[in-house]
Amino acid sequence: MSAPVLTDPRLLSPPGLDLIGQIEADPRAPLRASVGAPGGYGKTALLRELDRAARDAGLTVAAPWRPADEPDLLLVDDAHLLDRDRLDELCRYAELPDVRLVVAHRPWPRSVAVLRLLDILRRTHPPVILTPLTEDQVRARLAASLRSLPPKELVAFVAAQTQGIPRFVERVAAALKPAPTNAPPAAEPPLSLRVPAAALAPFATDIDELAPELRTLLLAVEAGAGLSYDLIAALLGQDAERVADLVEAGRATGLLSAGGTLVPLARQAIAALGPIAQRIDVRQRLAASQLARGGPVLPLVRPLMGDEPAGLVPGAAGNDLGPVYEAAGEEALGDDPALAAQLFAAAAGAGRTTAAKRALATALSGDLDLASRLADQALVAGTPDQRSEAAYVAAVVLTHRGQPDQAEALYDWSRHGAAPGFGAVGLIATGRLEDAQRRLADVGTSEPPTSLSATASLMARGVRDSVTASPTAALSALVRAAALIEPAGPGVLLADSPAALGAIIAVQGAELDTADALLSRAVRSGTGGALLAPRHSLLQAWILMLRGRSLAAEQLAPAADSGALQYGRDVLLGAALRSGLARRNSDLVGLRATWPDACQALIGQPVDLFGLLPLAELTVAAARLGEQHRVADHLAQADRLLAELGDPPLWSAPLHWSRLHAAILADDHASLEQHAAALARHRDFSPYAGATAAAAGAWLDVLSGRIDPDTVTDAARRLGALGLTWDATRLAGQAAIRTPDRKAMTVLLDCARTLQAPAEVRSAPATGGAATRSRATAGGQHLLSEREHEVAALVLEGLTYKQVAERLYLSAKTVEHHMARIRQRLGCADRQELLARLRSMIGGATEPAPGSSSSSSSGIRP
Repeated sequence: MSAPVLTDPRLLSPPGLDLIGQIEADPRAPLRASVGAPGGYGKTALLRELDRAARDAGLTVAAPWRPADEPDLLLVDDAHLLDRDRLDELCRYAELPDVRLVVAHRPWPRSVAVLRLLDILRRTHPPVILTPLTEDQVRARLAASLRSLPPKELVAFVAAQTQGIPRFVERVAAALKPAPTNAPPAAEPPLSLRVPAAALAPFATDIDELAPELRTLLLAVEAGAGLSYDLIAALLGQDAERVADLVEAGRATGLLSAGGTLVPLARQAIAALGPIAQRIDVRQRLAASQLARGGPVLPLVRPLMGDEPAGLVPGAAGNDLGPVYEAAGEEALGDDPALAAQLFAAAAGAGRTTAAKRALATALSGDLDLASRLADQALVAGTPDQRSEAAYVAAVVLTHRGQPDQAEALYDWSRHGAAPGFGAVGLIATGRLEDAQRRLADVGTSEPPTSLSATASLMARGVRDSVTASPTAALSALVRAAALIEPAGPGVLLADSPAALGAIIAVQGAELDTADALLSRAVRSGTGGALLAPRHSLLQAWILMLRGRSLAAEQLAPAADSGALQYGRDVLLGAALRSGLARRNSDLVGLRATWPDACQALIGQPVDLFGLLPLAELTVAAARLGEQHRVADHLAQADRLLAELGDPPLWSAPLHWSRLHAAILADDHASLEQHAAALARHRDFSPYAGATAAAAGAWLDVLSGRIDPDTVTDAARRLGALGLTWDATRLAGQAAIRTPDRKAMTVLLDCARTLQAPAEVRSAPATGGAATRSRATAGGQHLLSEREHEVAALVLEGLTYKQVAERLYLSAKTVEHHMARIRQRLGCADRQELLARLRSMIGGATEPAPGSSSSSSSGIRP
């Protein structure tokens, strides 16, 4: 090992300082002492300090660096390396009376001669065992390098990385750069809590000087083998006794801690400076041994992966390593499917047939295009089991693309345990209920059920019950399915999640709390991984939209240009969500902007049960834009689908509700009465069906001029009780606008205000921080009433007084009076100053909101 450069006596451990003190107190007193510690603890530095103290006292000193005849004090270093003759000579010398002898040694190797010498020395003086530096000593050494007091975070970091070993502390300290004398105080620790490369460089010599077997041992520990003696013995081709000796040798170097782990700084050095070919060879052989024993291999193999999708670091390939990479891919599949795909690709490069597994991992990571190509490869050239797995992956890909009818044939062909359940879901979604019933009868008859197959079966039963039984029965099955698959997190490939299907069914029945709870749990557990995350976010945003929380919905939904929405059904749901938000915000310009994308998404998707939710929203948007022909064919398909399923109220009532609003916008009284009648037929099915039937009747009365405030408020409150805040307030508000009775108008406006969701405020850019926002709040926001705050927030978003009045169910004149009072209270000279002050107080958009200049239509705009 290279000699340490530690020379500051203040940085020696307390036992060493005590020994120096003995020399300084009585230099002529007899002294026989041993100094023991692993490498790097400062033994040589202590001997040099003893040399200095003795010579200062007038003694003649013989040391490894300065021979002397007949010395008063003999200093011996690295006694563990001396030969037998020299050790016997030292033993005879130690037996002489009145000698002064200090011997430094490592704890290994311990020959008989070394043990005899140490036994003689400890008869008159207890062994001096050097200890790691204290945190105060680490701080002092860092302060000397930095020429300033180091931050406590830096001291703790260096102490942890070096474990207080003096040589390692010295290397880190020497690598630190002192701050310029004229520089301002640094806001961050100088090290930024990273080890400087210069601190690792000296380890290169240490590693080169190691015996080959010891270097292999330390490389194995760095690779993750720990102190598994049998695993390391197989690696070295040695017995356990020899491995035990090597472990002791490793501890004696100071690189390996007493607990068998590498000192963190040494681990970094070995990883960075160890011979790359030997590191790869050690990891590969360890992984092969682990695989043969049935142990985990991923920790050993992970560092061998390069940056490319199928890349390995140079030298890590090899045909005999295919099984290792394949096993590592299986281990990575649950937590890191992208890494698993990379490992399966490496296994394929080593001669393994892994296209089906790679397709599975690739699909889980969210790349359905590549997953589809890989599945096709396996379907053509794989074994029967691989083709079955590939068929399942291909079917799932098609389902995510919104093609359940095409996926069904692949589900039917695959022997995958989840295929019957997901196949049955697709059959029901496309109107083939009897075929689905037969498929469900075969579930679990060919092989033992797994959590995935049981989940798929429960999902199929839940969807079936949504058509043939009650919403409660359907949701019960889907909630159980969600709980069953939740522990699997992102590690299983799902055609859809039970949370997503449960949320759609719950939304169809206005069970918004149930839908929200299902989705929240799925998001927390990562159910379905990256593939289903956008779908869960879209559905959560949809619920917020129904509750009247448009801004929160906008913030949660993945942006159209973010790349998160890549596949058919999610693209359609996202487009419908954006259209719905624009419509509810009276943003005609925004609605027109989203419409082309919505039409494109709609054209590419066949109609199925789960697509009725976005279709219903786009039906109203089409009527608002006068584009009913864009959805006419899809509505006809939806009618046929629902008829084939027996017109299930859970699925048909929401579509009738949306088509009723489309008829209002189109001034189509015949269609309006048709859908109101359909809702009335289902009024006893569920609270949602009853509420929408009552609201449909109220709309008919409102549009006919027969406005009974009690009937309208009752219908609106029933909608509001279900969480359909926007629908409820729109009904009450439009009735208030149309009634000629002043007293009735007041009642209806009060009802609308009561049901309305709290006003949302767009967050101001976070440039001033919390302190700035606090000062702004203290500067005037408390002067505003709750209503004035709502008015100001909407004005800041760019809405005109008329649009604010429509949103809050006020008159434009009332809004104008509110703004005048706000201006007077804040003492603003003009409108520009007023808006600037309001932005500093409550935040807000700096540009007009989309559509703020659009004129109001004379018709009703649900």
